[in-house]
Amino acid sequence: MKKKRTTRSPSVRDAALARESWRVLQIMAEFVDGFERLVDVRQAVSIFGSSRVATDHPDYAIAEAIARRLSDAGYTVVSGGGPGIMEAANKGAFAGASPSVGLNIGLPHEQRRNGYQDISINFRHFYSRKVMFVKYAVAFVFLPGGFGTLDELAEVLTLVQTGKTPRVPIVLVGVEFWTGLLAWLRAAMLARGMIGATDLELVRLLDKPGEVVDAIEGHYREHPFAPTSEQEDMLACL
Repeated sequence: MKKKRTTRSPSVRDAALARESWRVLQIMAEFVDGFERLVDVRQAVSIFGSSRVATDHPDYAIAEAIARRLSDAGYTVVSGGGPGIMEAANKGAFAGASPSVGLNIGLPHEQRRNGYQDISINFRHFYSRKVMFVKYAVAFVFLPGGFGTLDELAEVLTLVQTGKTPRVPIVLVGVEFWTGLLAWLRAAMLARGMIGATDLELVRLLDKPGEVVDAIEGHYREHPFAPTSEQEDMLACL
């Protein structure tokens, strides 16, 4: 039996198309603003973690220390611009020698702009914001967090695994927090052949701020910061 196809009336269809076209223009505007504001950024490290961490929490102190060390070592620090770990990262970088960047987004709960940003960019759309986290980063640091942190981790791992971005340091900070996830990846995904053994080598699991900076510095003693023309082409496909 032939399926019945439902079609919108021309007026409803035109209204829907106009809304989607306007959304595309908004996303394009966010890209343009982000590229203009960050075009001079080099050697950035994107730091992720929970927005719910209080200022007196040990993870806050570790994030602040990592960001300060990175900033003094010449790395621009990029965070989501909100409270918790994001604030700690911006605060540490703000006190250091290099720029502190906040990629802020409007959310119903949890998100508020922290006051430690040399460059502050506002986004409405997660998509354009995600690209900015990746495009200028030479390393990624993940502290304990929730769904948003896991989302960013999965995306970064996918981009590196599939060759859409160059292989860069991906550091998980907090052995106690992350060990269970890595064990599950081995026991479930790796055991069923859904990832390869080398995929698990994409991450480093560390605890101390000095170890994090040393791991990133060590990587770039052997690999140049400047992307090759091939890597530039890869990043253009994000």
